[in-house]
Amino acid sequence: MKILRNFIKLGIIVLLLGSGFAFAQDENLLIPSVDSKSKIGHQANDTPDAQLAMSESSYPVTAGDVYTLAFAAGETSVSYSIPVDSTYKIRIANLGVIDCKNLTYLQLKNIVTGIVQKNYPMGGVQFVLTSPATFRVTITGEVVKTVQKNAWALTRLSTFIKESFTDYSSSRNIKIISESGEEKTYDLFLADRKGDLSQNPYLRPGDKIVVNRITRRVALNGAVERPGVYELLDGENLKKLIDYYGNGLKSLADLSRIELYRSVTGNHDSGEKLYLNEQSYVDDFKLICYDEIKISTFEDLKPVVFVEGAVTNTNTNTNTNTNLVASTKIAMRFNNGEDYAFFLRKNKNMFTNVSDLENAYILRGSETIPVDLSKMLYDATYYSKIEIKYNDRLIVPFKQFFVTVSGAVYSPGRYPYIPDRTWDYYVGLAGGFIKEKNTMDAVTIIDLNGKKHKKTEFILPEMTIDAKANSGLYYFNQYAPVITTILSAVSTSISVLAVTGVIN
Repeated sequence: MKILRNFIKLGIIVLLLGSGFAFAQDENLLIPSVDSKSKIGHQANDTPDAQLAMSESSYPVTAGDVYTLAFAAGETSVSYSIPVDSTYKIRIANLGVIDCKNLTYLQLKNIVTGIVQKNYPMGGVQFVLTSPATFRVTITGEVVKTVQKNAWALTRLSTFIKESFTDYSSSRNIKIISESGEEKTYDLFLADRKGDLSQNPYLRPGDKIVVNRITRRVALNGAVERPGVYELLDGENLKKLIDYYGNGLKSLADLSRIELYRSVTGNHDSGEKLYLNEQSYVDDFKLICYDEIKISTFEDLKPVVFVEGAVTNTNTNTNTNTNLVASTKIAMRFNNGEDYAFFLRKNKNMFTNVSDLENAYILRGSETIPVDLSKMLYDATYYSKIEIKYNDRLIVPFKQFFVTVSGAVYSPGRYPYIPDRTWDYYVGLAGGFIKEKNTMDAVTIIDLNGKKHKKTEFILPEMTIDAKANSGLYYFNQYAPVITTILSAVSTSISVLAVTGVIN
């Protein structure tokens, strides 16, 4: 029964620990344990997290940690809150003192558990990390400013200093001076590229981080697997930059055309362009800080066809419904032997709703070759193998839309459509209203489907604008002389008949 009571008491202790409470050592009152400040979604380097720390086998015991020890001493339930101070000496009840410096949490747990179990074999010992420590670390050197920031035992170097870097900070020459004065230098490139975490250490209390200034940083672009900006070490130049940092050349890389832009210490204040070749690569051409290397590709040597007119550059605009108002000229590369039908189907997004596909043509020297692009693009039964030749010019005209203006204007007719214009623009093209016929600018606007539109709307292609002849005074003035003449004739006839006695 005594053993059973001990297990029941121990179970209560474990339950309370799991609920976030701990017993006071000398009191029977329950008090809340220290908040671990763990937050869902935060990484290890953001906020101290007790559960994360206990799941990490390498978590080091740190000054400021708070642990909780609970066990049953006979019929008495015992619970201790054990803080770790800067001496790293902790007392385990009245059973002994442990020097926990340089121990991990798991190592310390095993030692504590062994001591308690030796003295209380049936004590059911529990030892947990209640609250991980936070501590201050100094950052200085080539940084935005010297600061002290909070860290904890699972904060790695890279995440701690990234916001402090300037444009001149070295990520490959970072010194950490420990509280004891020991100095070590770290290379974060090796940690990032090679996964060498020994180069991205956890921080410790009292650490001082010194960020050194770069000596050489160069840019690599073009036909390499990993373009980017890299910091070179002493003795590393063009070949190492391409093979190691750039991870090698792409399959179509052209080493005969390497461009180097040198912005500093060149022969010109504005910088200079140098052209290197494969021998420069073999000789490991020496690079200086801020050099920019570009490796060309054989793709650049493909022949070019020019497409002009009502087309849009798909590299900058893929909206095929664009209403173009100006002609565009695009240089496009093609493969030798490629025909127009295949080529255009790959690039059909360059055509717009104003492209006149039926009336396109190819200019090849002095020869003009008509082509129906609509059939090439959309008619699966159509076949016309026209091979693309170097420096061909494919001309795609604009569709010609018109707007009809009729009625009481000086020059009725059909006029070219211009996007985003209202009725008054086209009436102006037609010479304006005949004021004697039209009053108050009365017009009727009708589209191709016979639907009427308001004067406030933009005019669309093939609409008809009818200027109403609605002036009553105009018609009166036009027909009044005729009516007057007829009435005068009738009046004269009546007078003659009256004088002659025909009419009494």
